[in-house]
Amino acid sequence: MVQETILQHWVFTQFILPFLLMFFIVFAILEKTKVLSSDNKQLNALVSFVIGLIFVGAVYPKLVVANLILFLTVAVVVLFIVLLLWGFLTGGEAKVSSKFVKGAGGALIVIAVILAVLWATGIGFSILTKPFTQVWSAAFWTNVLFVVVLAGAIALVLLSGKKGN
Repeated sequence: MVQETILQHWVFTQFILPFLLMFFIVFAILEKTKVLSSDNKQLNALVSFVIGLIFVGAVYPKLVVANLILFLTVAVVVLFIVLLLWGFLTGGEAKVSSKFVKGAGGALIVIAVILAVLWATGIGFSILTKPFTQVWSAAFWTNVLFVVVLAGAIALVLLSGKKGN
């Protein structure tokens, strides 16, 4: 049997945490904006308490906020990894001064993080192979290759004609 901790209990996850989140966010907004009163913290706390209780009683807003918080936590971790890799590239003892190296390194970091997120989410690389495994893909990619080769040949002819003049 799976053991459940207090942090996983339904009362904690469905009521206490959403209530505390909404209470503190509303209280901070009321304190910062001083909408109700600049000196009366009890009034701000009471309004925040009531809004928190109303929020806990509604199902759909609670689900929306929970999904947004989950997205935020994943985004913060991904951003941390990007910044950590960027720090390895540009910081430390051997500082990189070339703009090309910074740009190429940044592009590689972004590509690596995107691939890592695809792998970590379980999507894998099927999203990348989808355009190549469809019924229409053989004809499409053949035409794309033909157009690219033709454009390259035309560019070579035009460039060699300008150099000869």
